[in-house]
Amino acid sequence: MNALEEIFAGKKRIVICGIGNDIRGDDAFGVLVAERLKELLDNPNVLVINCGEVPENYTGKIKEFNPELVVFVDAVDFRGEVGEYIIADPKGTIGEAVSTHGLPLKFVTGFMKTLIKADFVLIGCQPASTGLFEEPSELIKEKAERLAELLAGILRGDGYD
Repeated sequence: MNALEEIFAGKKRIVICGIGNDIRGDDAFGVLVAERLKELLDNPNVLVINCGEVPENYTGKIKEFNPELVVFVDAVDFRGEVGEYIIADPKGTIGEAVSTHGLPLKFVTGFMKTLIKADFVLIGCQPASTGLFEEPSELIKEKAERLAELLAGILRGDGYD
C-alpha cells in the first residue's frame, strides 16, 4: 500500500476539496483535480467540491455530509521540484505556505475539527508560477490529471462504490 492509498484506508465517507484560483497559473492545481475527479467518479460516499479560493464557504456542506476524511488538494510552495506532490497535515506550517485563498488551511481545518470528527489531509503540488491572469502550465495540468486518475482508481477499487 502506498502513502496515497494509506490516507483512504478504512474510510467510507470522504470529502475531496479542490482549492485554488484558475486565473492564477499553477494555483489552479486543486480545482483542476476536483473538476476532473467529478468526471471520473460517481460515488454517493465521496463528495468532491471545487472550493475555488474559499474552502471556508463549504464548511456547512462538509459538515452535513459527515465525512470520516477530508482531503484538501492545493498548490503548495514547499520548495520542491515543480510538479512534485506532498502529503501533509493541513494544520501544520506547510498548509499555509502558499495562500492566495481567503483563510489559511490551518484555520479552516481547526474550525472544521470543532464541527466534525474526521481526519484531515493536504495533498499539495509544487507550482511554478501563480501570477494573475496566467494559464496553468502543461506540467501542472498533467500532474492534476494524474492525481485525479489515481484518486478515482483508489476510491473505485477499495470498496468505495
